[in-house]
Amino acid sequence: MELIPTQAEVTRLLQETGALRSGHFEYPSGLHSEEYVNVPLAMRYYQNARTLGVALSRKVRSHTELRAMIGDLSIVAPHASGIPVAYAVCEALRANQVYWAERAGPDLPLHYRPGVGEKKGEKVLMVDDILRTGRRMTELRRLVEESGDEVVGMAVMIYQPNPETVNFEPLPFFHLAQLHGRYYLDAAHCEFCRAGIPAEKVVI
Repeated sequence: MELIPTQAEVTRLLQETGALRSGHFEYPSGLHSEEYVNVPLAMRYYQNARTLGVALSRKVRSHTELRAMIGDLSIVAPHASGIPVAYAVCEALRANQVYWAERAGPDLPLHYRPGVGEKKGEKVLMVDDILRTGRRMTELRRLVEESGDEVVGMAVMIYQPNPETVNFEPLPFFHLAQLHGRYYLDAAHCEFCRAGIPAEKVVI
């Protein structure tokens, strides 16, 4: 595998680790899909985490403006499943630090733990395992900017766009693979539901 693996190589790695599955899946938003990705299943293997982290870091490093600020760059994840990605990318880039946001409850806003993320004026690269709708990244960006820091880019292992996905342009955006599965807004529009195929409810 090259230092930046091809889309086919990343997809195969996900399939071999059980991180990418085909079937009939229902997401918490009510969206139905023919595929489900659980990137942490691939990242639990150190070599995979290193391979993917180095590859994603090289994509970030290829951006001239970001490459110039790497020594001062902070890597921030919006939740726990993005933490392995943040550390893998930070290690490969030799960036400044890693921190992450969390929730005290399912209906409460993202926040930092006391003492984390309070330095003003940081340059922040937001990272995560996957970008689907972009809602978590949107909330994280708001938190970062309200803390007095600047978001300078986004990087995710997998880009899984669907009809609900937020557009973050012109923010620099990097990913290793993009999935092109079919999506249905709800059960009424889902081909699998019409065919009587039960849906597996998944978490994200």
